[in-house]
Formats: sequence, C-alpha cells, structure tokens
Amino acid sequence: MSEATGVATSRPDAGGRASDPGSVTAAATGVLGAWVSGLDLAAVPDEVVERLSLVLLDVFGVTAVGASLPDHRALREVWHAPAGPAPLIGAGRSVATDAAAWLNGMALVSLELDEGNKYAKGHPAAHGFPAVLALAAELDSSGADTAAALLAAYEVATRFGRATSARPGVHPHGNWGVAGSAAGCARLLGLSAEATAAAIDAGAGMAIAGHFDSATDGNPVRNAWMGASAMSGLAAARMAAAGMARNTGTAALSLGTLLGQFDPAELTGELGERWDITRGYFKRHASCSFTHPAADAVLELRGEPRFRAEAITEILVESHALGAGLTGTEWSNRLSAMFSTPFVVATAALTGTVGPDSELDDPAVRQLARRVRLVAAADLTARLPAERAVRATVRFADGGTLVREVPNPVGDADHHPLSEQDVITLLKGWLPTQPGLVDRAVALSHDLPGRQRVGDALRGLAGSDEEEKELN
Repeated sequence: MSEATGVATSRPDAGGRASDPGSVTAAATGVLGAWVSGLDLAAVPDEVVERLSLVLLDVFGVTAVGASLPDHRALREVWHAPAGPAPLIGAGRSVATDAAAWLNGMALVSLELDEGNKYAKGHPAAHGFPAVLALAAELDSSGADTAAALLAAYEVATRFGRATSARPGVHPHGNWGVAGSAAGCARLLGLSAEATAAAIDAGAGMAIAGHFDSATDGNPVRNAWMGASAMSGLAAARMAAAGMARNTGTAALSLGTLLGQFDPAELTGELGERWDITRGYFKRHASCSFTHPAADAVLELRGEPRFRAEAITEILVESHALGAGLTGTEWSNRLSAMFSTPFVVATAALTGTVGPDSELDDPAVRQLARRVRLVAAADLTARLPAERAVRATVRFADGGTLVREVPNPVGDADHHPLSEQDVITLLKGWLPTQPGLVDRAVALSHDLPGRQRVGDALRGLAGSDEEEKELN
C-alpha cells in the first residue's frame, strides 16, 4: 500500500514475480464465471434441486410475511412504483423490475425469518433471490433457467461469504452477497463465461459497509441493505451485458482491504461437488439466528416439571463469540428486539414462542430480560463454524438450576432440519389471511424447474386484490 496515495501496490513474491491479490481473485472469479454460465440444472443432483425448492418456498412465504407489515405498506404507497412485470410478493400487484427487487429484498429480511447459512455467515438466498425472481418475471424465463440462476446466486454468494472475514462490527447484509445476486442475473441473461465473471466482479465492488449496531439499534436501514443488494446485482449484470464491466478481482480490495480479509481460494474449492444450499438453516423464531439456540434451549427446559417461569432469578446464556454481543436488555422496536438475546430468551421462557407478533412491551418480559446474562464461552467458540452452540443455565429462587446445551438451532441442516411440511405450517401460521398464497407458493416451488415460462406463475404470488384488501 502506498502511503502517499492509499492505493494497493504489488510486491514481488519469493520468485521475484509480482504478487497481486487482485489478479489471484480475478482468476478465481473467472473460474466461477465459467461455472455459472455453464450451469445446467439437468446435471445437478436431485437432492440439491429438492433443497432449492424448499429454500424457494421459504423465500416466497417469508417475503409475503414481511410485505404484510404496516411500514412496508407505507413504503409501497410512497414509492410510486409504476406497474410492471415483476410481482411484489404478497402485496397485491406487480411493478417495475428494479422496484420489485428492492422492495421484496427488504420485506424478506424485515422479520428475521429468512433462510441462512452458517458457513457463509449470513443469508445467501436473501441476497440473490429477489433480483433473480424479478428479472425472471420480466424476461418470462424458462423454469430450468430460473432454477439454475437461483442456484448460481446461492452458491456464488455463499462462496463469497466463506471467502470474506469481515472486520469486527461489519454487518453481512449487502456486501459479500451482491456477487451472488449478480451471478444469478447474469445466468438469466445468458451471458458468456467472461461476461458473467465481469458481472460477479462488478457486484463484488458494490459492497455496503453497514455496521452491525444498526440492527441492534433498530435502524431499518439494515433491511434496505438487502434491497440494495438486489438492485446492485441487477445493475452489475446489465453492465456486463452492455460490455461495461471488467473482472479485475475487485473483491480483494472491497471485501478484503476495506472491509476485512478475503481468501480467493474459497471461491473455487470443491466447485460443482459441494453444494452449500444443502447446508443451510430455516428459522422458526423471528429473531437473529445467533439467538435461536438460546431460545431452543430455554424452550426445551420449559418442558421440564421443575421449570417455573415466575421463580426464575437468572438465566445465564453462554454463547460463541459471534453471538455474544447481543446483550441489550432494552429495545425500542421489533428490529432491536430481534437482536436482543435477553428479549428472545425471556419471551421464549414466558410465552413459549418467539414470533413476528410477539409482544414487545410486556412488563414481565422486560423484567425477566434484565435477569438474562449473555457471555462468551471459549469452548463454544472453538466449535465454529460447524456448530453455533449455546449453553443455557436457568436458576430459580429455591436454589435449583436447569441446564441445557444445544449444538445448533432447530432448523439447521445438521440439527433437527425442518421438513417441507414444517415450513408450510410455519408460513400458514404467519400468514393466516393468505392461505391461498402459501398453497400457490408450494405448487410453484415444486413445478418451477419444469415450466416453459415462469412470468405468469411468479406474478400470481403477488396475490389478488381481495387478498391485499384483507391484508390491509
């Protein structure tokens, strides 16, 4: 790095050759571009396609749940998005592609119910699916191309997530996953290997430097980062289609030098052999995934005969280092509550559920939350990334204690994975006024790969005018 200019400079390696992280990353991005452009759904293992179907169902349903929130209805009203080919899922109408990508992206993450992947350290589907689905509706793409594009978006995003070790405080929304959004859109546009690599590179250069405290503070800009990811992915692919994008390995600088560290080897390791989409997790609690194991542990203890919520004097939650910072015992809105382990644990202990409509201002919850203590445990941190373990100790007024340790949250592919019926049951519980939309989402998630065209089916997920009136 030149101190005078702040520009990264090459240094000779042991053999006297110029060593440039950008060129190494560009080469790896080129390999990814070739893989994405040639991805054929017919060659993908059946179990991967089945998992894609379940992730897609979850995305459809959770987006509709987010769209039902009053603030999302208000945002749609002031957005003035023109009518267009892409559905606002669960919102009763279709709009211009870019607006649908942004608004669906925001809705998908607003209640912390979206699918995630512990190896990516975030949410690959949420980064890429809103853009790919909006563009597929615009292009009226084939089902096979749409499914391949969704899979490309997920796998590329996860690889960039694996490669990125962000600085402390960086929130993962809107940075490493933009490359996946770009990859999926490039696949839909049928770009060449070289152009696809350029799109991926451009997406990696549009990273948002969002701070994690925006989530714990309850600032909804954190949700907008996913809308930006969708828009940036579309823009990157369009730039590449126009011949304006270049693959220079910019991720080494944007995701590496600026936001943390970047390991390009993660982009191509086991490419075409390891499918990260099969290793993700689904959520049953409306809260940050780092809070889920603690909620699960408390819910298990709640079933013990000796458990008495009214007699709890303290709940000690030992967590891995990634989740140990969510200590806030006060919250101002739902977003900040969803990033408070004390809120989540107290709500689970007292009500038996942590849902999108859990009470925020229950005095008993607030009182118990102040008796929840969250600490980091070195032995649990050592088990990352394969496990996101938590140990919960509940102490009672009579001196008794109950202890439960869980290795991963319920819903993780490695620990009590959720079945399709589990996901359907959750979605219908969260969307009680739109059971028809859930049924349509289930059907489309199954038959999308075999459809000749997907536009009309995707627009059917916007919901009818009657459903939108019921929603309001």
